[in-house]
Amino acid sequence: MNQWFDANHLEVLAQMTDLRGKLVAAALEWGNAFGNAPSITSALSEYDAAMLVGMTIEEYSASMKGMSAVKKGYDFKFKGARYQVKGNRPSGKPGSFVTLVPKANNYDWDFLVWILYNPSYEIQEAWLWEVSTYKASFDSIKRLSPSHYRQGKPLLRKPAS
Repeated sequence: MNQWFDANHLEVLAQMTDLRGKLVAAALEWGNAFGNAPSITSALSEYDAAMLVGMTIEEYSASMKGMSAVKKGYDFKFKGARYQVKGNRPSGKPGSFVTLVPKANNYDWDFLVWILYNPSYEIQEAWLWEVSTYKASFDSIKRLSPSHYRQGKPLLRKPAS
């Protein structure tokens, strides 16, 4: 049976969507109460990147079990390719917008996915880079901005409001 119509898959998808929503709600509630949200951008961006490149929830869950949060080079593997993920989220406070994006510290990956969120952790845009193109484009640049990453392959772009 096609996985998109399998009842078990749809149930797992709904549970993971609900779990992501609860994590975001808790982080935003914490931020409202204490002035700064907990650091969940890395975990969310890895999950969201995996979904954007076509991984299923089950594949992502299986691939991440037993993985360390700190590993050199890549964040997850999919179809034999290693993916490095970078994400940014502005706080939403006045004057808060993303001007600096994280640069890869090494090239022990095959693809890099950069995700930009809005203050509510909704994906606004996502871009894909192949390692050799990334290295040729950015190796000599010390400070990267969103405009640099926007030169990659678009995975998702929300229209400007």
